[in-house]
Amino acid sequence: MKRFSCVCSLIFVLSLFVAGNCMAETIELGISLPLTGSQAKFGEIQKNSYQIAVEEINAKGGVKGKSIALRFEDSQAKPEVARAIVEKLIDVSKQPVIIGEYTSSCAKAVAAVAEERKTPYIVVASAADDITQQNYKYVFRVNPSSAYYASGLMSYLGQVVKPQTMAILYESSDFGTSGADEMSKAAAAAGYKVLLKEKYEKGAVDFKPILTQVKAARPDVLYMVSYVMDASLLMKQIKELRIDAKLFAGGAAGFAIPEFITNAKDAAEYVVTATLWSPQAKYPGAKEFADKYKAKFGDYPSYHGALAYSATYVLADAMGRAKSMGSDDIRDALKSTSMNTAFGPVKFQDKDGYQNQNFVDTLVMQVIKGQHETIWPESFSSAKYIYPVPAWKNRK
Repeated sequence: MKRFSCVCSLIFVLSLFVAGNCMAETIELGISLPLTGSQAKFGEIQKNSYQIAVEEINAKGGVKGKSIALRFEDSQAKPEVARAIVEKLIDVSKQPVIIGEYTSSCAKAVAAVAEERKTPYIVVASAADDITQQNYKYVFRVNPSSAYYASGLMSYLGQVVKPQTMAILYESSDFGTSGADEMSKAAAAAGYKVLLKEKYEKGAVDFKPILTQVKAARPDVLYMVSYVMDASLLMKQIKELRIDAKLFAGGAAGFAIPEFITNAKDAAEYVVTATLWSPQAKYPGAKEFADKYKAKFGDYPSYHGALAYSATYVLADAMGRAKSMGSDDIRDALKSTSMNTAFGPVKFQDKDGYQNQNFVDTLVMQVIKGQHETIWPESFSSAKYIYPVPAWKNRK
C-alpha cells in the first residue's frame, strides 16, 4: 500500500479519465503541477485557477451532464519524471487527453510522449518556441510562445523609451534562453545595440559580478528573463549597486506575479514587464475571474492563473463538442476551437512555423506605488506609465 501511495504521489500530467466507458457521472481530472520547489508559486496560482474554473463549469451542468472532479499531484517540475508518468497514464490508464504543466522542459517531455501515443496534449503556460514547431499533430498550446512574449514591450520601447542600447540577463533554462534569444533578434531588428548578453544559473545568490558588467556597460535598457526569486534578488542588488538605466524590464515569468513586488519591495518600483495578461485585461470574463480569485485567495492572479482557468474552459468545450471521448475525436474538436476566454481569444493555428498554436496580443505592466498596473497598449491601460524612471539617488 505504501509503495502504491508513493507511485501516486509522482503522477505528473493533468489528464482525463472517464470511468466505465464514459458512463460515469464524474470526469476525473488529475492535475500535475509543481507544488514544491522553486516553481511552486506558479503551480499554486494555476491550482487555484483550475479550481475556480471547474466550480463554474460544474455549476453550469458540467460536460455532457457529467461533473468534473479535480485531483492535484506534485510533479516537482522534473522532466525526467514526466515521460515515465505520461507513458503510464496513456498506456495503463488509457487516458484520452493530457493538459497542463508549467516549465518548458516538462512540456517538451510530455509533448513527445503525447505525439508518440497520438494523445492530444494542451500546453497551458510553457513558452519555449520549439514546443509547437515540431510538426506535432496532437500538441496544442494556449499561451503564446517566447517569440511573442515581448511584442507589447517592444512597442512600448519604440514609442516611449526609444533606447539605443540594451543589456540582456537570462536564466539558463529553456524559457530563459529562448526569451533572451528572441529579444536579441527583436532588438537588432529595432536598431538597438545589445552591449551585453549574459546567462546565469538559476538559484544564484550573488548577481553582483554580472551586474558589475552591466553597470560598466551603461545600457539604456536592462532586460531580464528570470523566475521570481531571481527576479527579486536581481532588482535588490541593482538597487544596492545603484545601477541606473532608462528602463528595467522583465520578460514576464517572475516579474509578472505579485510575489515579485512582495520580495523585491521598493526595488521593484517602476520596473516594467512583458505579460500575457493582466487583471485589467479587457476580455469577457477577465475581471470577474480576477475579482473571484482575489476574493478567495487574497491577491490578484498572474497570467499563469488566467491561462489555467481559460485552458480548462477550452478543454471542457472540446470534450463537449467531440463526437466521442476518444483521443482522435477530442483532437479534432481542439483543432476546430474558436472561442473567447478570460485570457483572450483562443484559436489553434498553423502559421509562422508553428502548429496548433494560439496567438494573442501581449501587454506591458509597470510597478506603480507597489502594485502592478497595465500601461501598454494604452487602450488596455489601468494607469499612465511613469517615464523617465528616476535615478536611485532621487528616489525616496
